[in-house]
Amino acid sequence: MTEFKNTERELQLFRVRVGAALLFVILCFVVLLGRFVQLQVLRHSDYAAQAEENRISVVPIAPNRGLILDRNGVILARNYSAYTLEISPSHVADLEATINDLAQVIDIQPRDRKHFRKILDETKGLDSVPIRTRLSDEEVARFTAQRYRFPGVEIQARLFRQYPLGEVASHVIGYIGRISQKDLDRLSEREERENVDLLSNYQGTDYIGKEGLEKHYEESLHGVTGYEKVEVSAGGRAMRTLSSTGATPGNNLILSLDVVLQQIAEQAFGDRRGALVAIEPSTGDVLAFVSKPSFDPNLFVEGIDTQNWDALNNSIDRPLLNRPLAGTYPPGSTFKPFMALAALENGKRTTQWGFNDPGYFMYAGHKFRDDKEGGHGFVDMYRSIVVSCDTYYYMLANDLGIDLISEFMKPFGFGQLTGIDLDGERMGVLPSVEWKHKAFKTPEQQRWYGGDTVSIGIGQGYNAYTPLQMAHAIATIANDGVLMKPHLVKMIEDSRTGERSEIGRSAGERIALKPENLAFVQSALVGVNKEGTGAAAFKGAQYVSAGKTGTAQVFQIKENEKYREANTSERLRDHAWFITYAPADHPRIAVAVLVENSGHGATAAAPIARQVLDYYLLGKKPAGPAPEVETPAEVHDD
Repeated sequence: MTEFKNTERELQLFRVRVGAALLFVILCFVVLLGRFVQLQVLRHSDYAAQAEENRISVVPIAPNRGLILDRNGVILARNYSAYTLEISPSHVADLEATINDLAQVIDIQPRDRKHFRKILDETKGLDSVPIRTRLSDEEVARFTAQRYRFPGVEIQARLFRQYPLGEVASHVIGYIGRISQKDLDRLSEREERENVDLLSNYQGTDYIGKEGLEKHYEESLHGVTGYEKVEVSAGGRAMRTLSSTGATPGNNLILSLDVVLQQIAEQAFGDRRGALVAIEPSTGDVLAFVSKPSFDPNLFVEGIDTQNWDALNNSIDRPLLNRPLAGTYPPGSTFKPFMALAALENGKRTTQWGFNDPGYFMYAGHKFRDDKEGGHGFVDMYRSIVVSCDTYYYMLANDLGIDLISEFMKPFGFGQLTGIDLDGERMGVLPSVEWKHKAFKTPEQQRWYGGDTVSIGIGQGYNAYTPLQMAHAIATIANDGVLMKPHLVKMIEDSRTGERSEIGRSAGERIALKPENLAFVQSALVGVNKEGTGAAAFKGAQYVSAGKTGTAQVFQIKENEKYREANTSERLRDHAWFITYAPADHPRIAVAVLVENSGHGATAAAPIARQVLDYYLLGKKPAGPAPEVETPAEVHDD
């Protein structure tokens, strides 16, 4: 009986256990069924989309960057295709080991590794980073044969920027470089400020304009990014293209620059430092824009190496400085024609008024000396410009006063931004009482002294202008007082249709000047090159030109001392200036030349301008740099 009861109890326990197991199994099936319903019914669309995303990748297509050409169609910036070896860091388990293994297949130098790390640090958002560029066909074949060994490493066909003329016009063209975080931040800030979509247009693009026209016209040159949908394998490799929206190539820039004239102007400087700007007076077209010394923009495209960067950045000659745009210098005697015009317009002088020049001007017990000891004899306004008499302009500046001088010079662009289509233009300094009060801190420094005004009259003192401003000013004189905004890009060309749209040219703004006063100053400027300080440089010219020489002091000479070039350190010697235009009766070109630390404008700067005018007007190509011209001591200028 007891045994029967035990058996019955075990059977009961067994049934309970089987029921519990069955219940557990049913519960598991219910859970699985619920999960199945959730995945396949309730969230089917979500997971289907994720699966599709895993299978399909949207790949950006970088647009072809627009070309840059001179006014005659000469290519100054172009693109070429080449293969690059690129690593996607997020898909590589051991980056260093992968690079070491790659080096057994493709030549990877220490500089390549260093450059790779630099790009990786500076551009953390990139999907892939190049370890080698411009691979040969043999290198491509070697890697392709062993590609299976390197997940996350691919060979890509990329477009590269090239500047075929190297250093020629490099400060105008500028250069592109790899997009940095700073560039991305700037694009992001502009997105928020202007409520436009910019960042998406740089997906798949590694480069952006950094300097010059490449930067200023970045939006036009860049184009519009395209996209393609590709089916990818589990390993992430593209299998086939499903659909594609092509990229829109960037627009081409047609410059006003004449690159042959540019080359001749650059060659004319030789090894000398300085700047030259040539403008077509009637349009504002910039024909030449020279900054010497220059640099090769090709060095920057893939990221400049340390050695070249140190050589450029630490050079005492400052080759990276855009001298026409950002270099500011006292104008010296090139300021005098504008002073004469101010005197005529304000009734402070007549053309006939003159005096016997003693060679100095006394003011408050201080002797302001002329460059010519003993003076120039009898000097009227015409002769004051032709022989560049300092004493005449010391007196004139004192009579005009600083505020009247400042107000008159402003419309000519002195101390004002010209608005040229380049970033980084400097205003320079057009001195005035108000300017000095803002520029200095202490009351003693802020006070304007009469002696300050006297120095202003000959283009010294606080005067500081860019070569671009000087070219702009003389072009305005040549254009009968009509101010034309200088510009470097003449037209933008649609790279797909070839349609061109003219930009840059403005209607011009006429400065209120009496025609007879302007005509007188123009005639005196012709006299400079016929019989005055510019005559030696323009001897035998087959055209009539107008000009003005100038010599700008780098440091102030004590009253009881005389400047002697031979005893002065080369970097402290005077700057040489020359401004000119030709033909005088119907000007086609206006030029401003500055040669740093080269002495008299008649000796060093005028011959450079002569070579430029000879080519532009007569087609004469010089054999070499412009030689300095010996000028008689009596026609030297300050």
